[in-house]
Amino acid sequence: MPLQQHHNILSRIGSRIIYYSYSSNMTRTLFSLTAALVGSSSAFTQSPSFSNASFSNPPMTGTMQKNTFLPAGTDLTKRSFSSLSESASSQSSSSRHSMLFAKEMSTYDIDTDENAEQSLADNPITYGANGQPSSPQTVNGDAGNVANRYSSVLESMDLNIPSLKELPSQRAISSNDVFCNRELRLDNIRAIGFDMDYTLAQYQQPNFDKLAFDGAKEKLVNSLGYPKEVLDFEYDHTYWVRGLIIDTARGNFLKIDRHKYVRMAYHGFSPISSNMRKQIYSKTFNKQPSFTEKGYVNMDTLFQHVDAHLFALLVEMKDFGEHEFLDMRTYEEIYRQVRECVDLCHRDGVIKDEVARDPEKYLVLDDGLLPMLRQYRENGIKVFLLTNSYWEYTSTAMNYLYHEKKVDEETQKKNEWTELFDLVVVGACKPAYLKDPYLNLFRVEPEDGSLKNTDGLFEIEALGEGGAEKFLEMGKCFQGGNWNHLQAMLETTAGEEIIYVGDHLYADVLRSKRALGWRSCFIMPELPEEMRIFNSQVDLRKSIMQLRSLRDELGAYADTMRLEMTKASFSESRAMEKKIEQIEEDDGKIKEKLSEAHRQYHSAFHPRWGQMFVAGYQDSRFGYFVKNYACLYTSKATNLGLASAARAFRTSGELLPHDNMLSRPSTEFVDAEVE
Repeated sequence: MPLQQHHNILSRIGSRIIYYSYSSNMTRTLFSLTAALVGSSSAFTQSPSFSNASFSNPPMTGTMQKNTFLPAGTDLTKRSFSSLSESASSQSSSSRHSMLFAKEMSTYDIDTDENAEQSLADNPITYGANGQPSSPQTVNGDAGNVANRYSSVLESMDLNIPSLKELPSQRAISSNDVFCNRELRLDNIRAIGFDMDYTLAQYQQPNFDKLAFDGAKEKLVNSLGYPKEVLDFEYDHTYWVRGLIIDTARGNFLKIDRHKYVRMAYHGFSPISSNMRKQIYSKTFNKQPSFTEKGYVNMDTLFQHVDAHLFALLVEMKDFGEHEFLDMRTYEEIYRQVRECVDLCHRDGVIKDEVARDPEKYLVLDDGLLPMLRQYRENGIKVFLLTNSYWEYTSTAMNYLYHEKKVDEETQKKNEWTELFDLVVVGACKPAYLKDPYLNLFRVEPEDGSLKNTDGLFEIEALGEGGAEKFLEMGKCFQGGNWNHLQAMLETTAGEEIIYVGDHLYADVLRSKRALGWRSCFIMPELPEEMRIFNSQVDLRKSIMQLRSLRDELGAYADTMRLEMTKASFSESRAMEKKIEQIEEDDGKIKEKLSEAHRQYHSAFHPRWGQMFVAGYQDSRFGYFVKNYACLYTSKATNLGLASAARAFRTSGELLPHDNMLSRPSTEFVDAEVE
């Protein structure tokens, strides 16, 4: 990295680093990079304590404003960001022609040239103060002019692109965009399916979660004999993020990276020290835990925030309270009973009845829902609903979303919303639906929700030619069954012809992708907030990555000198030793500043758990699975309606570390084989 770049980053971070650099002819020059410390680092020296002996909410509940990791006065809840543009593209007659032609291709065929190398990656983009690409070394060039952004690559490839002038000077990236991990052609999709909860039906928070939380509290006390103080518990959904792991045997909550290393851990609401965390989860004599064992629960859906908060409060009560009832129970038993009570609330009417009484309080209307579903059907794509919710609740929620108001009993029985779908499956019991071929299929009578037996695949085959169509003419609403029934009724022959849209990372995305080869779209209501904060912290992230690069470069130089010392004279060896000592001292300074900056960066996303997709400097487990199993991901299902049915989604390209390092403007390749 050039000296000026090091100086710029050190000036912002505020440090004094003295180190030695050497050129290709091994001449060494002493540099002193000095900068005045801007601001105070005192905000980073105090670690928060989340112990809670009173068994009510932990400290800092309800808001992120009291963030001990951020400078005084920082208010994450009152940030103002400029809105990003949103647009929907319409389908032209030419795109309809291309759709018919493309039907002979695969959903993976993004580029028609089959000999083209599709995995080539662009150079990584650096960012300026406005969060836009700024490095002149990237193919985009000057972000202020669209022609300059692509001029370098167009000239090198001898391309004349008249439509370039139609593009805006900067590409707007919106929180309503659909992001791509794996290439996908929508015009080759034959069927698209949707989950309901947190997918088609978005919920008002914390109102909806409180129904399950309060209902579970009452069941724990009134049915299972838990202390009456449990009724005083208050719910705070802001304490949690998706992707955590609950260690039910120990009462711990973990955040792990893609390599299954535990980066952060809490016992109840109390942080676990680094040494204790490593003793429990790393320094074992048998094997590294996979975190898929029986005692671990993955928080893959927003529904599990209720389980987590209630369990953490009970852990605190067991540890610090005087309750013989809890002393006689293990953490694992407590969690199991919490899970049973929360699950019962979803089945016994505690939630359904209240939502039916006042749907406006709990459900979010989206005016893009009906147009999107109708557009897919008009384009010849079959649309199905596949949900674990049972008929009564599905009918209540979908009637409200369809009519955009609470309807009377007579209107609800008509279930006019079913006209949006070719096929409706409730009570699916995912993920078993996607892997157990022996689950029976029942037909649902929409008027009263009663069930009738079917012979499933045998009945479809017995109806002869056009059996699936004849089978659906007898009724298109079902309960249970398995993926064999679904694919037979949809008349699809390959998993890649189906895309399923859902919010559950395991049951909706990972299982359908891994077992059946379905294409997948993951719904993340948290995504807009993650994007807003990332955009506001992009300069700090750039500084952190540059400091890490500097540490790596200094470390490599010091290691080279250590090897040279074995061949050097005594006087030369002593001189090298002093230089190494100076580098180690400088490395310590950088490490200290880097630790402070890293804490500030992650706490901007969440004061306890940090950035959702990142753990340390690696992908978090959550980020890893999103990247590997979600072909697409977006903040809400109706964002798919902003793309035409002819849309081809492309990935941004990926690099391994050696290519990533070589692609930096500050590096040069040394061919060791030639030398």
